[in-house]
Amino acid sequence: MEPHYKIAHIASECVPYIKTGGLADMVGALPKALKKLGHEVIVILPMYAMIDYSRHHLQPTLGPLGVWMGNTEEWCAVHTAQMGEVPVYFIEAHQYFARPGLYHDADFNDYLDNPRRFGFFTRAALQLCHDLGFAADVIHCHDWQSALAPAYLKIWHWDDLLLGQTASLLTIHNLAYQGVYSSAHYDYLGLQWGNFTPDKFEDHGRINFLKGGIQYADMVNTVSPTYALETRTPEMSYGLSPFLNGKGGNFTGILNGADYDTWDPSVDAYIPARFSSRDLRGKAICKRELQRRFLLEEAADTPVIGVVSRLVSQKGLDLLAQALENALQNMQIQFVILGSGDKRLEAFYGDLPGRYPGRVGSYLGYNDELSHWIEAGSDFFIMPSIYEPCGLNQMYSLRYGTLPIVRATGGLEDTVQQYDERTGSGTGFKFKDATPGAIFDTIGWAISTYYDRPYHIYQMIQAAMEQDFSWERNAKAYIDAYKKAIASHQTSAASG
Repeated sequence: MEPHYKIAHIASECVPYIKTGGLADMVGALPKALKKLGHEVIVILPMYAMIDYSRHHLQPTLGPLGVWMGNTEEWCAVHTAQMGEVPVYFIEAHQYFARPGLYHDADFNDYLDNPRRFGFFTRAALQLCHDLGFAADVIHCHDWQSALAPAYLKIWHWDDLLLGQTASLLTIHNLAYQGVYSSAHYDYLGLQWGNFTPDKFEDHGRINFLKGGIQYADMVNTVSPTYALETRTPEMSYGLSPFLNGKGGNFTGILNGADYDTWDPSVDAYIPARFSSRDLRGKAICKRELQRRFLLEEAADTPVIGVVSRLVSQKGLDLLAQALENALQNMQIQFVILGSGDKRLEAFYGDLPGRYPGRVGSYLGYNDELSHWIEAGSDFFIMPSIYEPCGLNQMYSLRYGTLPIVRATGGLEDTVQQYDERTGSGTGFKFKDATPGAIFDTIGWAISTYYDRPYHIYQMIQAAMEQDFSWERNAKAYIDAYKKAIASHQTSAASG
């Protein structure tokens, strides 16, 4: 009989409460999938100013929560809400989280006290588990913002009657963001100066949250198998490959899942018409309405290429910018984009509709409804990422019969099957080189297939929509990782 675990997720984002990227989608979906499998799960988040208290039916809970930071006791409040059957707890500390941004100001400058903000949040989350009497079998932390949890468990809670046996799993969603800050904050974090060493928290005289978390975690994973392999190399690890390789078998890759309760054209509440692989008439309606909404020429036979992305170099959007005009000038295509980020890229993509009226549409910012419309109404979805730890939009695209055009990296490599011109098999179009030329050529390959081999496009749509990246399947891989983390923790504790 499978064991049932008590699992506490400590994270800085979670759909539907607060989101800047795929981390939020994962934390909003995995706990619900674990609950369905019979495990007891809670989620702990910061109480940011932009979280809508009334919309999400938050309620105050417990009394004031005391948290020791260094030699100082600080206090916070706790609120709770329900995410389906999963309780979600919010740590309210106005001095840290009553701000316009999550991690940085309007000019994308990191808040200088980020190490204090998220060090406090992580210790408060563990204290909350203690005050709730939630004897977690596993603390599941995410990225640098909660990566101190494994260290706090082993430095301060090793003999705790409630959390002394608690194992830890650290999920790395993006290795480029490590939480590297001035060592002036180290006393406040209370991690003991004996641990400020190059194999733990010290990084060229500064604190590295993620590196210390990797060292102390019982198990570490990335969000796709290929990204786990890539991050073992010096070229893709941002300096952490020795520490990841040092984890041996306690470092792995587990593919993220897609939340098909939200992202499925047969049930999608946002899109103009629902559809399925058995009846694609609704997809044609979605394409027509997408063209209307973005002021494109209403042409059923012209392929639409869609993008929903942060406009940053990691996503390859600067490379796409160099390839796109060539494609627009030489191919009969339409293009729609939804995103925000780099102001230079915003200016480029924002100007395109004026230069290519009726052929390009852009929306600078984020709009949840529009993201569904683009997935449903586009013929192709392009993701030219320099690296992609997992990626979710390609999974959504597959379910909507919108064939991905992607660079073969990370989770994109793991989830998209290359098109075979001989047989018509595959679910998308992949390229390896991170160059404008490779992007242009692959767009051309997809578009020529659309016009010259429509029967292959239909065959690929059918195969794409039958792919299953549900969290129910992938959650079971996390159960195996929890088992391994618990065994590792017990072995470590037994050896002293």
